[in-house]
Amino acid sequence: MRISVDGLLVYFPYEYIYPEQYAYMLELKRTFDAKGHCLLEMPSGTGKTTTLLSLIVAYIMENPHIVRKLIYCSRTVPEIEKVIAELKHLMNYYEKQTGVMPNITGLVLSSRKNMCIHSEVSRERDGKIVDAKCYGMTASYVRDRAATDDSVPICQYFEGFQAEGKETTLPPGVYSIDDMKEFGRERNWCPYFMSRFAINQAHVVVYSYHYLLDPKIAEVVSKELARESVVVCDEAHNIGEDGVLAQFLILFDRSLILYRQRLRGLDERQDQP
Repeated sequence: MRISVDGLLVYFPYEYIYPEQYAYMLELKRTFDAKGHCLLEMPSGTGKTTTLLSLIVAYIMENPHIVRKLIYCSRTVPEIEKVIAELKHLMNYYEKQTGVMPNITGLVLSSRKNMCIHSEVSRERDGKIVDAKCYGMTASYVRDRAATDDSVPICQYFEGFQAEGKETTLPPGVYSIDDMKEFGRERNWCPYFMSRFAINQAHVVVYSYHYLLDPKIAEVVSKELARESVVVCDEAHNIGEDGVLAQFLILFDRSLILYRQRLRGLDERQDQP
């Protein structure tokens, strides 16, 4: 179905659209035109995800000078994969209607545990262990040692990405976690680092709230995102506890540093004659 939303041509990949969906699109369009913020609610089961994607993708294609990127935040991996599946469906509908696949790149960024394809590390189910083993093969000091000592293990997929991946643009398309892993195996590139690198070129990025709300993670992953980005927080009622936890951990870290400094000062005074 092709519809006009306040003058914007929108491709909607279903035969029927609910009045609530059209009203939702209209408010989104007006929000983007005003470059403002928006808080919207739709009843469960009324196609909120498809509605969002249809309007925002159309807006990106028509007004790239205003909106260049969609950052879609959700909470769980199944929810994230559902968004990517809906985006794939939308892109296929565009191709069916126009005969041309849109020049849109969409991808998922998830944890190392979910994206690792290393034969040994990927067997681990504990995310902290996966992170530690990954770091143990990709850290710069480890790679420096491996350059002169063949017995030091390194990751062939990380090395492959470092050698070739950073010089290559991810082909247009929509990539789920499994798609990124398959692409990584074909190219001998690490899917995790490939996703982190590609989010700057992608038009649609789907990831967990933590990549945006947790300052420690955001400093690494999200700090270079374009200003002309739309951020969608799906199931936003979950944000409060996640945001509070992230800020609590920062305050807790700062408190530990302060207490450590005070204890060190006490030790130094006790050592004085």
